[in-house]
Amino acid sequence: MAGERVQDQALCPITFASLPPATFPMPSFDPVQLPIPQLHGFLVGAVGPRPVALASTIDADGQPNLSPFSFFNVFGANPPLMIFSPARRGRDNTTKHSFHNVKAVPEVVINVVTYSMVHQVSLASTEFAEGVNEFVKSGLTPIASEKVKPFRVKESPVQFECVVKQVIETGTGGGAGNLVICEVVMIHVQEDILDANGRIDQRRIDLVGRMGGHFYARAHGDALFELEQPNTRIGVGVDSLPPEARNSQILTGSDLGKLGISVSVPDETAVNEYKLTELSDTFIAHKDRPGALLTALHQHAHELLAQDRVEEAWKTLLAFNAR
Repeated sequence: MAGERVQDQALCPITFASLPPATFPMPSFDPVQLPIPQLHGFLVGAVGPRPVALASTIDADGQPNLSPFSFFNVFGANPPLMIFSPARRGRDNTTKHSFHNVKAVPEVVINVVTYSMVHQVSLASTEFAEGVNEFVKSGLTPIASEKVKPFRVKESPVQFECVVKQVIETGTGGGAGNLVICEVVMIHVQEDILDANGRIDQRRIDLVGRMGGHFYARAHGDALFELEQPNTRIGVGVDSLPPEARNSQILTGSDLGKLGISVSVPDETAVNEYKLTELSDTFIAHKDRPGALLTALHQHAHELLAQDRVEEAWKTLLAFNAR
């Protein structure tokens, strides 16, 4: 039975010698040898879409500043921490107003960026002279915060009031990051993006993400999809599949992932019953042609997985070696 044989295989460690050879040349680059603009292009072109923090700060004189940053994410919930990086400019090694502001007044409001406001946010990224109010220039609306001095952005559906806990300068050369570590002290959420359970509805919030170059991504409509997370469920893994399934030219990596996340493998009785009832015509049609049979079974399993009928796909794949 394939399930029994595969169970033994799962105990065999994977070694470098057992890994398949590269099927195509892959250029490699040493970051130390790359010009900063090219290195920056590789980083932001490959790591994305990145969430955008529209950071509202004030200087020592109380003058507001507003600027977007895509070197940004959330890094914990207890305490609630966010980090954004107003990095040094690569072309001339100058630093940004937001960086100076959070060092002078260690508070910031991080406003999320949605599709409806993306052009105004882009305008706010203009390198205006010191003291110029980006709220005025972009047409975005400042509203008072409750616990910090910087203004919130009315048009943003979620606004995080934060205190700056630490600023880490990662270098002194052009392109170096300045990590602004912020603790969230107040959250404001527009009611119309909440679902019936009080959670943010991902189909209503309409966020945008930054890509490389001039590209952005919109998290909306068909771009969204749901994927069940394993969490504490321990899947059997792709290594539990028979070798011909793992090396299939028909099953995709996504197919293998759906199979591997299963918490158990159908037993021999279930596989044989499925073979006799659901797959009998396939076995008869390809009698004495194992290659054609294998192809037909893999194609059928691929179609089942497209419908998320994972257990049936498992039975189909295991049926090839069932006795």
